[in-house]
Amino acid sequence: MTLRRGRAALAAAALLILLVGCAAQTDADARGTGTRSATPVAELSGTLTVFAAASLTETFDALAEEFERQHPSVEVVVNYGGSGALAQQIVSGAPADVFAAASEATMQTVVDDGLAADPVAFATNTLELVVPAGNPGAVTGLPDLAQPELAIALCDPVVPCGAAAEKLLAAVGVAAAPDTLEEDVKAVVTKVRLGEADAGLVYVTDVRAAGDDVEGIAIPEAAAAVNVYPASPIAGSSNPEAAVAWIAMLTGPEGRRVLTEAGFGEP
Repeated sequence: MTLRRGRAALAAAALLILLVGCAAQTDADARGTGTRSATPVAELSGTLTVFAAASLTETFDALAEEFERQHPSVEVVVNYGGSGALAQQIVSGAPADVFAAASEATMQTVVDDGLAADPVAFATNTLELVVPAGNPGAVTGLPDLAQPELAIALCDPVVPCGAAAEKLLAAVGVAAAPDTLEEDVKAVVTKVRLGEADAGLVYVTDVRAAGDDVEGIAIPEAAAAVNVYPASPIAGSSNPEAAVAWIAMLTGPEGRRVLTEAGFGEP
């Protein structure tokens, strides 16, 4: 318990340093001095390690490039994967500065271990059917996922896209017959793109990112399983100032623009 509190205190201290520096500068401007604070916040540097859900790949790649442009002395390293697996890695001691999950339930695993506090929701995502280009299986809707003659790929229920699929299928009364359960949405899209599956159930953002190699089929009932994406700095981060700055960019205008272009909804 003492270790967890200590980690949380480090993250809080980093945030306080940034806020105090900004407040001092604002104070000077408010007095009309036209001068900067005598002790400005130091330029960010070092490596920023971000653990992010696989569905954020294209978005976070773009944001990492922008972050490095704004902070030339920082190298952003993003580790993508299924949110559940990433959460377990963090809890097991994997070095991470920021965690961005595809569901609040997954983030809670890290919060419960004392490694994150007050995560901020930054996006939402919904499910869509994905089929190979040309739709050779003639898939039209969710009931087709129960057709034994079709090869179906779904995310494993232990990851957010799989949990969302399970919730959606239960809501519409479809008993899917998946031929494969994948570790994340990108693996499902790959199966479909290569023609190894006639249909899959992934996020709308992943269908868009796959381009002309696949086709998406909208699901009218998709609102029954909307995923909220939270992000948080990790206690014990080796670069807490950069972690706070990343969250600020992610939840600011630049992050909102890139997320919207990728198809993510507002939280």
